[in-house]
Amino acid sequence: MFLQRVFASDDLRRLDALIDADPFVTLITSNDDGTPIATQVPALYRRDGNEVLIEGHWARANAQAAHDGKLALLIINGPHAYVSASWYPDKIEQARVPTWNYCTAHLHGVLEGFDDEPSLIDLLARTSARFESSVGGDWRFDPDNPAERVQVRGISGFRLRPTRIEIKDKLSQNHPHANRQAVIARLQQQDSNGAHEIARLMQQTLENNDDAT
Repeated sequence: MFLQRVFASDDLRRLDALIDADPFVTLITSNDDGTPIATQVPALYRRDGNEVLIEGHWARANAQAAHDGKLALLIINGPHAYVSASWYPDKIEQARVPTWNYCTAHLHGVLEGFDDEPSLIDLLARTSARFESSVGGDWRFDPDNPAERVQVRGISGFRLRPTRIEIKDKLSQNHPHANRQAVIARLQQQDSNGAHEIARLMQQTLENNDDAT
C-alpha cells in the first residue's frame, strides 16, 4: 500500500472498527506462475492484544483453496468519498485538485488452509451465528442434518494470522483546519452513507488533534 505517514494509523481499534463495519473482505494470492487471484469472502475476525486471526472459507473448486502455506494479502475496505477541489477555501491560491478520502486496511501473512470436517463444521456454525444475528435472522448450520452436513464437502477453510498490518485513514490531515472543516460540511450534505461516515471520522480526527494541543 502507498502509505504516507500523515495517513498511517497503528491503532488496532481502527482495524476492529473497519472489519466490524464491513467483514466482506478481498483475499489476494498468486499462482505459482505469478497470476494473481482475488476472492471476495465473508471473514470472521478475532483480536487478542496485538494478535489478529482472520478465518473464512471458499468453494473447494476455487483455485485459491489450494494456496496453503504461502503469502497472502487481505484487504478490508472502509468508507470512502470523493472530495471536490471547489470545496477548499484556499483552492485558488494553492491550486488545489480533487481527491478521494477513504479508510482501508491491508493485512499480510501466510495463509493456512484446512479441510477437516470438525474444523469446517465449527467454522460454519460460527459464521452463520455471526452474520445471521447481524440481520435479525435465526438460521443455523445443522451438522446433524445429512442434507446440510454433506455440503461441507464443497468448501475449504482458511486462517490468516497477519505478520504485517497497514491501516490507512486518508482524512485530509495534510490540509489546513479551514479546508478540513469545509470538506466536513460539504460531505455532510451529500446523499451517501460513505460521505457521512468520512465526515464523522474527519471531525473525530480534528477533535483528537485539538485535544492533543
